[in-house]
Amino acid sequence: EMSLELMRQADLTVVTGSQRNVRAAYSSGAPAIGVGAGNAAVIVDETADIADAAAKIRASKTFDNATSCSSENALIIADAVWDEAVRALESEGGILLDAAQKERLQNALWRGGELNREMIAKDMPVFARGAGLGPRAEKSKFAMVEETGVGPDFPFSGEKLSLALTLYRAADFDAAVLRAGELLAHQGGGHSVGIHTRVESRPRRLGLELPACRVIVNQAHCFATGGSFDNALPFSLSMGCGTWGRNSISDNLNYHHFLNTVRVVRPIPPEEPGEAELFGEYWAAVGK
Repeated sequence: EMSLELMRQADLTVVTGSQRNVRAAYSSGAPAIGVGAGNAAVIVDETADIADAAAKIRASKTFDNATSCSSENALIIADAVWDEAVRALESEGGILLDAAQKERLQNALWRGGELNREMIAKDMPVFARGAGLGPRAEKSKFAMVEETGVGPDFPFSGEKLSLALTLYRAADFDAAVLRAGELLAHQGGGHSVGIHTRVESRPRRLGLELPACRVIVNQAHCFATGGSFDNALPFSLSMGCGTWGRNSISDNLNYHHFLNTVRVVRPIPPEEPGEAELFGEYWAAVGK
C-alpha cells in the first residue's frame, strides 16, 4: 500500500523488476514508464567469426554472473558450424553438460516452477557444486545445455539469471529466425535479439520479422544493449520493450524520458497538400 501511494503521488514513476510492479505503476493513475523482462536469444550463423563470437559471448555471459536482463540466455547455432562453435565456447571456459548433468542442474535451478534463489547470481564453483555438476564444471566459467524445445515444459528456454547457457541447433538461417521468435514469444518479447554474422542483410531481417526492439550485431550482448561508446545506444540499465513487452517505451530509458518539452509555436508559411497529392496513388490504383 505504501508503494502504491508513492506511485500515486510521484510526478513520474519508473518501474522495473516484476511485471506485478509494472502493472501496479501503470494503474496508479500517475505517469509511469515500465520496462520488460529479458530472455536474450543470440544467433550464431554459418558465416560468423566463431572465435570472436565465442569470446564476446563468454565476456557477456559471465559478467555479473549473468544477472543482467541482457545476458545471453540462449544461443541458436547454425548446424554447419555447431561443432566449431561448441569447441570455441569450450576454449573460452564453457562446459557442455551431458544429459545427467543437465537433469541435475534443472532440478537444482528451479523449485516449484520458480528460479531457486540459492542458485541464481552465483560464482561458477558455487553454482556447479549446488547442482552436483562435478569438479570439471566447478573449474569452468559457465555451463551449457543443449535444448530442443521452447515453453513451460522446457525451463532452460527462459531467463535463468545464472551461468547457464542454452544451446539450440538450427538447420539454416530460416530455422534460426523461427526459433528466436519462439523464444521471444515465450519470454522476453520486445527486449532484444542478437546475431553474429557476416551477411549484412540478416540483422535487418531480424528487425523486420521478430518482436525485438534491439538487434545486436556482432557484439557482446549484455554490454551492447545497455549502450556503448561504439554503438550509439543510450547508456541505460532499463530497456523498454514496446507494446510487445506491454511497455510504454521501446528505447533505452534515458534522461530524455525525464524531461517535459515546451514548444513555442508561431505561424509559418503553410505547406498544405492538395487532394491529388494525398490520394493520387490510391485513385490511380482503384479509381476516383
